[in-house]
Amino acid sequence: MTEQAANTDVWVVVRCFNEAQVVRKVIEELRQSFPNVVGVDDGSRDTSSAEMVAAGAVVVRHPINLGGGAALQTGIEFALLDPDAQYFVCFDADGQHCVEDAVSMVERLRRGEEDILIGSRFLGSAQGMPRNRRLLLQGARVFERLTSGVALTDAHNGLRAFTRAFAERLDLQMTDMAYASELLSLIKSSGLRYAEHPVTIRYTDYSRAKGQRSINSVNIAMDIWLHQALRGRRR
Repeated sequence: MTEQAANTDVWVVVRCFNEAQVVRKVIEELRQSFPNVVGVDDGSRDTSSAEMVAAGAVVVRHPINLGGGAALQTGIEFALLDPDAQYFVCFDADGQHCVEDAVSMVERLRRGEEDILIGSRFLGSAQGMPRNRRLLLQGARVFERLTSGVALTDAHNGLRAFTRAFAERLDLQMTDMAYASELLSLIKSSGLRYAEHPVTIRYTDYSRAKGQRSINSVNIAMDIWLHQALRGRRR
């Protein structure tokens, strides 16, 4: 049995916004191990959708850019339509992640000891990480521990894998990149077993140019605070 055939019960969700330069290669590499890939084109203005289709992905398209959280929710909801889907992988479109890490995370989930795995570059490797990015992520780790109660070494890693039990509970309300913090809160409240998994992040000139600016982290923090405050009022 080939590796791809062994993973027919896995769906990989690739969120994409204006990644036409690299997303085709990303999906082609994924499909060597995972036959089921859904690319969520979050209102791209380039040829991202066409590149994903050419690489063999199923593509769901937002007519306008809604944000990372909305794209992930759309992808998971689409994948859940497959009754045979048991495992779900979140994989970035910019070429930073390694398919081998996704494969090992799914293999670990199959052993049944965890329901959710979150990639950690600090337990694994961060190739070419800028110093300011490292400092920002270390600050995010402290912030997330205070706001979500989840203690991680790498709180904002886009490579994640989880079982259907968690996918069916996922209901992200924060549409932008602040969804990562909401996701951790949902993991905590789910009561399901979670752990970190060592992964490699490859920082290229392309991915560094596309990365979040430091000022965005302030905006994200404000979004999280406002979301939690409003949620508290509704209780």
